[in-house]
Amino acid sequence: MPRVSNIEMLRRREQPTLSIRTRAKVEDLPMLIGESYCRMADYLKELGELLSDVPYVAYHNMDMQDLDVEIGFPVSKVLPERGDIRSGSIPGGNVVFCIYRGAYRDMAPTYDEMANWIEKNGLKPAGTVYEYYYNGPEFPESELLTMIVMPLL
Repeated sequence: MPRVSNIEMLRRREQPTLSIRTRAKVEDLPMLIGESYCRMADYLKELGELLSDVPYVAYHNMDMQDLDVEIGFPVSKVLPERGDIRSGSIPGGNVVFCIYRGAYRDMAPTYDEMANWIEKNGLKPAGTVYEYYYNGPEFPESELLTMIVMPLL
């Protein structure tokens, strides 16, 4: 059974990133994310740099057949770009977040719960949603930990 910790609000600082932005169908995401993380990890190793937080995927839309996704790594400073690996940032500002534990395919009710929380509290979402992955396929689906972050206007 998926589990959600409390929905909370906080102010985040701007975070430098390295990322690959692309479009994909939801069913193609697992392979695409894995390949992108491997390419960016190799590039970071080449640069002698490390992640400054856990990997993320930013969802710039929610069209499951044509997702606009940014697959990325938070880093400590602006780094040089290479090909489709771009330097960028996650904007600072107020966000609503929660920690979700369970299978990725079962996240929809958590998104709904967060959207309702935002509306109930008189806030406005900014559009892009971020998922930060604290573990991965080496864990049972029931133990996957994801922080879902919804920036606010």
